[in-house]
Amino acid sequence: MHSFLKSGKLDNSEKAGPSSSKSSKKSKLVPWVEKYRPRTVSDVVEQRDAVSVLQQCITGADLPNLLFYGPPGTGKTSTILAAARQLFGDYYKDRILELNASDERGIQVIRDKVKTFSQLTASATRPDGKPCPPFKIVILDEADSMTHAAQAALRRTMEKETKSTRFCLICNYVSRIIEPLTSRCTKFRFKPLNESMILERLSFICKEENVKCDDKTLNTLVEMSGGDMRKAITSLQSCAKLKGSGNPISIENVLEVTGVVPDHWLTEFLDVCKSKNYKDLEEFLRKMMFEAYAASQILEQLNEFLINFDELTDKQKSLIGEKLGEVSFKTQDGASEYIQLLDLGCCIIGAYA
Repeated sequence: MHSFLKSGKLDNSEKAGPSSSKSSKKSKLVPWVEKYRPRTVSDVVEQRDAVSVLQQCITGADLPNLLFYGPPGTGKTSTILAAARQLFGDYYKDRILELNASDERGIQVIRDKVKTFSQLTASATRPDGKPCPPFKIVILDEADSMTHAAQAALRRTMEKETKSTRFCLICNYVSRIIEPLTSRCTKFRFKPLNESMILERLSFICKEENVKCDDKTLNTLVEMSGGDMRKAITSLQSCAKLKGSGNPISIENVLEVTGVVPDHWLTEFLDVCKSKNYKDLEEFLRKMMFEAYAASQILEQLNEFLINFDELTDKQKSLIGEKLGEVSFKTQDGASEYIQLLDLGCCIIGAYA
């Protein structure tokens, strides 16, 4: 304090305190999805066509305009970010403009933000003196949620600024992208990941994070993910946090975290309908509603369960399947889940009659 009053500065001993506390906080808590995101294009699994083309483009230090489409969690955003990291090194964040569905992406944003960024020239050297490609990348994630006016405004910018900027459109449904944009891009379809690939990645994460999880539990987790790597990793992290470090993860924990309805509920539901007792059906549905399972999840699993159910004929399955679609539409439209499931149960009773 005396040295501070004399010179207005802290001495060396007092400076050492905050710096040492900062060094002790080096380890940051990062979601496993970000922590284990692919760092290079070669780390991306399953998507061979996109990976091979991008590797050739990276060696030639050039990229075409890209359009990635496919189900969520298959590596679309990770692939282009890994390619940008390889092209531009650690300074890749300065060379990309990433806009997601959470951002406003109407025609005004395209005219202002995207157009201004794409008009800026890029040097062929990085700040550290190493060479890099003389262009920038604009990543438009969830591009299928852009308005038609914004997509129409984008097509001229893509042509005009092709010397200084490359565009990468990412979407789930390519049919929602207007034809003039798709014709200006190289299209790659990202298919759902193979279960063996997801299982291998989850096993690797379990070893790195010291998570105890047997093969049956991991297989259940992979089945619940439906080819979505992001969903599988997030569910694994949720289960690990739920049980705590050192405690093994069970199949019941996976079902609890993912919100999947256990098969015994579906079997009991069909048994109650087979008994043709409407009062028992009401009581069973009340009990199942208290478990707080989502009606959409129940209907989705019931649809798959009925397809492989041997006790029903094809005619009975078609009647129930038609009712399933009607009930699913009404629940999405805001109807009472209990009443709709009761309606479905009455239809199944009628099919058994």
